[in-house]
Amino acid sequence: MSDKRFMSLLSKEYPDVKSAAVEIINLSAILSLPKGTEYFFSDLHGEHEAFIYMLKGASGVIKEKIDWLFYKNSMSEREELAQLVYYPEKLLAEKREQPGFEDWCRKVIFQLIAVCKDTSNKYTRSKVRKKLPKGFAYIMDELLHADDEANKAHYYTQIINTLIETGMAESFIKELSGTISRLAVDRLHIVGDVFDRGPHPDYIMDYLISYDNVDFQWGNHDINWMGASLGNWACIANVLRISFAYNNFDMLEIGYGINLRPLSSFAIQTYGDDECSCFAPKVFDKNKFDPIDMKLAAKMHKAISIIQFKAEAQLAALHPEYNVDARILLDKIDFKKGTVRIGGKDYPLRDTNFPTVDPKDPFAFTDDENDLMERMAASFTSSKRLRSHIEFLLTHGSLYKVFNNNLLYHGCIPMTENGEFAKVDVGGGVALSGKEYFDYLDREVRRIYYGGGNDKFVGHLLWYLWSGGKSPLFGKNTITTFQRFFVEDKETHKEMTDPYYRLIADKEICRKILNEFEIFDGGHIINGHVPVKTKLGESPVKGGGLLYVIDGGMAKSYQSTTGIAGYTLIYNSRYYAIAQHKQGEQMNNAAPTIQIVEYTNKRVTVEDTDTGAELKAQIEELKELINYYKSLQC
Repeated sequence: MSDKRFMSLLSKEYPDVKSAAVEIINLSAILSLPKGTEYFFSDLHGEHEAFIYMLKGASGVIKEKIDWLFYKNSMSEREELAQLVYYPEKLLAEKREQPGFEDWCRKVIFQLIAVCKDTSNKYTRSKVRKKLPKGFAYIMDELLHADDEANKAHYYTQIINTLIETGMAESFIKELSGTISRLAVDRLHIVGDVFDRGPHPDYIMDYLISYDNVDFQWGNHDINWMGASLGNWACIANVLRISFAYNNFDMLEIGYGINLRPLSSFAIQTYGDDECSCFAPKVFDKNKFDPIDMKLAAKMHKAISIIQFKAEAQLAALHPEYNVDARILLDKIDFKKGTVRIGGKDYPLRDTNFPTVDPKDPFAFTDDENDLMERMAASFTSSKRLRSHIEFLLTHGSLYKVFNNNLLYHGCIPMTENGEFAKVDVGGGVALSGKEYFDYLDREVRRIYYGGGNDKFVGHLLWYLWSGGKSPLFGKNTITTFQRFFVEDKETHKEMTDPYYRLIADKEICRKILNEFEIFDGGHIINGHVPVKTKLGESPVKGGGLLYVIDGGMAKSYQSTTGIAGYTLIYNSRYYAIAQHKQGEQMNNAAPTIQIVEYTNKRVTVEDTDTGAELKAQIEELKELINYYKSLQC
């Protein structure tokens, strides 16, 4: 575009020198403000209650503000105010039944306004206005910007009294509580794995779709659901298997409208007398709307697992470059002896009932399996709610992100034992590594999703990224699902992690990774994927402080190993801090333990951020526009 054409377009928004100059003043002032607070979450794994609690409380920061503002109040009063921010509906329902409710409302509105003021003081007034709820925006704006003039004290008191008299106090308190939570988080980063294990990733996605300034770095579980939403049979089988393993039937049938009746009928018909004891679900959460008999759930679990092994074998045959032969085991079974050969050794099978596996053609689907999977694929591809959630992941996400000098990705950078970036065969005689490999995969995921297709293996690469040996989202040499079901010997269950996970203890390796992604001055790597075994003394801080691993076990199934309920990372204008969350935090009204892990050299302002770079570019364009106007006057 020519300079003259660009100036002409810009002049439509700023029609004269004065309007352009005023905008320069506004933008320059914004540059001097402290940067907004960024929050980093990883591996949510469907734990909607824990995640929303952590986010509403800004990982304990709001409780810290309340303790600081109301240090003269009792501990119980401060905790109650924090709970009001997190769960206003619950606390209001309790207080409504107690005497003095109106006086209590009047008191907490004043307190919440004080917390909201403190939370919003690093933003411009216009930015705060944008985050205010429409119905109460004017009233909140007035109260937030109250001064100490004696002649206005009555005015502000009257606003609150009128809220109570008109019966609007409860609604106002709810909206004000939500506003505090929104203002506390300027930018939210989800570093992978919204889906699987926990009961309601669908609730998490609904919550985030309504959230301002959120981005995702896709995890392998997210990619698996992408493949399932396209109709890939291997991805669908994996998604169903994991959901059955954790008793998540509500999410499938009620949340996404996946019709499981054909699968339950198939499982009963095929495994009617089989206890399927190796496939009993792990029950961490009960189904509220769609309770399933556990014996039937085990049969469904086994049925879809066998289909998964067949689908994966067929995909592996189409893609020798995926190098996943070690996980293809149905053809290694000796059906007469009841053994399976793994790594040159025969192991007895825990379960020898394979009614749908033909020893002569073990990877072939039966007619009933074909019919079943066509029905399941139709159910996944026609789910509008699932499609909207996956498209939000795509439009707001990427394989990695560089933001404010930090590098965010879910799993790992595939590496060799000697610390080089591993070259990965992507087909056609092409091998890529490091940033090139990531950029290629990011493009391919988008091309595959929006390119469409209608065969049962559409989106082959998505299945590989879910659990392939050199997938940066998986980070292990293989996945041992078959062995965990059918082989007792735990040696066969081992999955070797990529050398990356050993090498990141070295500061120079972390610096090499940052440099690969063009971060040369400071910066950090932030990733998740591998739970930090805190109770065994593991630290989430690696590489001499250059890398933060923030998967600490939000999923209930991990907590016996990790000893905690997850880590979150906080990056504000003064420091980086890691919040260590406790098990059952939301049920016990507990606050996380916050540890500052690094102070910034100086207070970081908007000018120092990516947003600042954009604003400075706008200022230069506006200066050019002013010069353009002056040239027209000559």
